[in-house]
Amino acid sequence: MPQASVNIGAESMKAFIGITDKNWFELLQSQPQLEEVNFWQPSGSRQFRALQPGALFLFKLHSPNNYIVGGGIFAHATRLPISLAWESFGIANGAWNLSQMRSRVARYRRQTEDRRADYTIGCILLEQPFFLERQAWIPVPYDWKPNIVQGRTYDLTQEPGLSLWHQVQSALSVSHRMHEGIPQYGEPHLVRPRLGQGTFRVVVTDAYERRCAVTQEKVLPALDAAHIRPFSEGGEHCITNGLLLRSDVHRLFDRGYVTVTPEKYFEVSNKIHEDFHNGREYYALHGKRIHIPQKSDLHPEIGYLAWHNEHIFKG
Repeated sequence: MPQASVNIGAESMKAFIGITDKNWFELLQSQPQLEEVNFWQPSGSRQFRALQPGALFLFKLHSPNNYIVGGGIFAHATRLPISLAWESFGIANGAWNLSQMRSRVARYRRQTEDRRADYTIGCILLEQPFFLERQAWIPVPYDWKPNIVQGRTYDLTQEPGLSLWHQVQSALSVSHRMHEGIPQYGEPHLVRPRLGQGTFRVVVTDAYERRCAVTQEKVLPALDAAHIRPFSEGGEHCITNGLLLRSDVHRLFDRGYVTVTPEKYFEVSNKIHEDFHNGREYYALHGKRIHIPQKSDLHPEIGYLAWHNEHIFKG
């Protein structure tokens, strides 16, 4: 479902131009109808903090191709093991497979590739990506410096950022890809990005501090971002419709053997014992208040929890 734009005042609007590999760009450009992409950084030493969610992130190719060739709506930045980045985004990482992505990380780090290493990489998650046709590529702003390595932030309300803003809109028009995520022919403002499945997984994982809301398990490969109301049942890929659960608890939650009440307590159905003559570990957790994110706007929504109680939980 489309989400409303969030106007914040033009004076606050920024955009970031990030430098990327031509192979990454061309592979993603060839994929139809991508909802999200992972603009990853091989070192993983720093987390991107230049933008607020909903701002514009643009791609520039490595020199001598000094052109902006696409972009997307910034949603979230984090550091992830490369295995989780691949599981979450697949080809939307801009690589054909995990092996190719791992090789690129090692090459950029100037290291010998270690196939057993789960490299930590920086991840900039972008929604509603767009990729410009060659005739619509935008030259970098006049003050772009050749020694810039990762990228640069621009204020879209002042030159040269203001001209860049209008060039992006014109380029989208030339490419016949007028983009619903980017306001057209008006003042720049933040928009609330519609999360894709991969971004949903990562945002929920980070919001719950990478531990299960019920068991407090912290082994990342064992954790899943669960939808409270499934996407197929009208639920959204939004953080308030998510819980981070250990994989076994997730499966039981989806099948209605456990639930979380609107008051944020974990409940276990008698059906576990009736159907499987077991479940001691889960019954020990019955009545426990779950761990929830610190920020109230990230808490699971009461309406979603009530829906699960009423329509999925076996009672």
